[in-house]
Amino acid sequence: MKILIIGAGRVGSSVAENLVSEQNDITVVDTNPDRLAYLQERFDLRGVLGDGSLPDVLEEAGANDTDLLVACAATDASNLVACTIARDVFNIPRRIVRVRGPSYSDNPELLAESFGVDYIISPEKSVTQYLYSLIEFPEALQVVEFAQGRVSVVILKVGRKSSLIGHQIDETHLNLPNLNTRILEVMRGEISIPMNRVGAIQANDELVLAIDTRQARESIASFHKEKKRIRSIMIAGGGNIGYRLAKELAEENYNIRIIESNKARCQWLASMLPENVLVLHGNGTDESLLESEGIAEMDTWLALTNDDEDNIMSSLLAKRLGARKVIALISRQAYGELMQGSMIDIAVSPAQATIGALLRDVRQGAVVAGHRLRRGAAEVIEFEVLGDISSSKLADRSVKDIQFPKFSTLAVIFREGYLIMPEPDTVIRQGDHVIVYAANRETMKKVEKMFQVSAMFV
Repeated sequence: MKILIIGAGRVGSSVAENLVSEQNDITVVDTNPDRLAYLQERFDLRGVLGDGSLPDVLEEAGANDTDLLVACAATDASNLVACTIARDVFNIPRRIVRVRGPSYSDNPELLAESFGVDYIISPEKSVTQYLYSLIEFPEALQVVEFAQGRVSVVILKVGRKSSLIGHQIDETHLNLPNLNTRILEVMRGEISIPMNRVGAIQANDELVLAIDTRQARESIASFHKEKKRIRSIMIAGGGNIGYRLAKELAEENYNIRIIESNKARCQWLASMLPENVLVLHGNGTDESLLESEGIAEMDTWLALTNDDEDNIMSSLLAKRLGARKVIALISRQAYGELMQGSMIDIAVSPAQATIGALLRDVRQGAVVAGHRLRRGAAEVIEFEVLGDISSSKLADRSVKDIQFPKFSTLAVIFREGYLIMPEPDTVIRQGDHVIVYAANRETMKKVEKMFQVSAMFV
């Protein structure tokens, strides 16, 4: 697929890095030559210097035969102009736009009609929703949703006091107590344990689970003897993400304190946020400020500034001073991999929280939705079963007659509003939405081929 990316900033660079790994023909347009040189040195892609909202620059970048436009420059206006030109001048068939302003991101119909936007990506909105899920599921390391929000895929770390310790996993992977869920993978240390060799669950194991979203919170919490619900939260960084998250949490009556270094921004936050949000002028790395504001009593600390180093340092400090759970927003993949699971409980990558929105367009075919887990190492994709028994490897066949690739697991079937945890005799039907987990991307490529419809299939 030929993909044209407008903007080589943090979002554009992350999109380029992830889409290059999908073996696409990538061209990136940006006005900053240093950014383009950096990307071209690291990845197999083409860089074009110029303003991506200008027709002649888009033409030079190959817009005439581009399959997908991803406009993620610094300003919403530039992205929307580029999208309109891509539709009206170059007839690019699929157009995705990154927007910052809520007035845009909350009105997809307006953008579709006026600017030709097929899909909106809003990193701030995606990250906010993701962080909200982590707070709602305090025992989870990662939470993503499928099947119109009915299915959650959760990575859960088994605590030392968990009732799961010693529990034996049977051959169906469906026998967790009081829980309608399937175990998709067990990580012990850095090693993925084959399901037939897991034996008893141990403390510090990481379980990947597919679960009915409606029962997830109470059921997961039941595994932990300490069931104290998170109520006190401290946020470092009052930018778009910090503001959005504080506003959403305030509506659920959380006790929130938000630290912002810019005095004018503090005044704006104080005027816009509800009364149960305390806005503090200062820096998240200020030890005396954290102590005076009761960091030791906080259930969760979130470092959400635009500076990776500040987020890391403030989070390490917050943990040392007694914060129960620490979450840091870290853009650089190397930093995130280094810090995840250390004193920082969860390192959140804005790119990974956003890239799932692009998987459907890049993969196409039967892909309905996709997310990456474990900082991009694993994937979960929701497929629609197309075709019939004469053209599909899946339709009208029982699970026991289908050989899924090694390192992949059939998680859940979503059929006409109902969730089915598949067993060997379960028959997959045309139109089913099937959620599949793969421990690595190479395995998922094999899974994708199974969902392809062929007129010559026998």
